[in-house]
Parts: sequence; C-alpha cells; structure tokens
Amino acid sequence: MISKNDLQRYIDDFPEQLSIDELIDRLVFIDKLENRMKESENNEVMTDEDVKLEMKKWFESNG
Repeated sequence: MISKNDLQRYIDDFPEQLSIDELIDRLVFIDKLENRMKESENNEVMTDEDVKLEMKKWFESNG
C-alpha cells in the first residue's frame, strides 16, 4: 500500500500527458517497486546462491 503523499511525489514526475494504459503501467511498477523495497528492508530477499539453487532445481525438473 502506498500513501497519498508518496503517490503524489511519483505523479509529479509523470509527463503532462499519458494514456490510461501508461498510467496503469506506471502505477503497477510503483506498487512492485514499493513492495520490493519493503521486502529488502525486512531482509526478505534471496541471495545469489539461493537464486542459483532455485534455477538449477527448476531446470532439472523441466529438463
């Protein structure tokens, strides 16, 4: 969830004109970015090694 104040800061940086599709794309991106930043702050991230192991498992099972 994002506050009105934070959203306003993002909107102030938007171009003067944009389509509804572009607006939605930007809002989805902002939501994902905010969520990832919170995860990072809470140490809810995967290490490079964790990612490599998950990828290896995925490739082996879809092989």
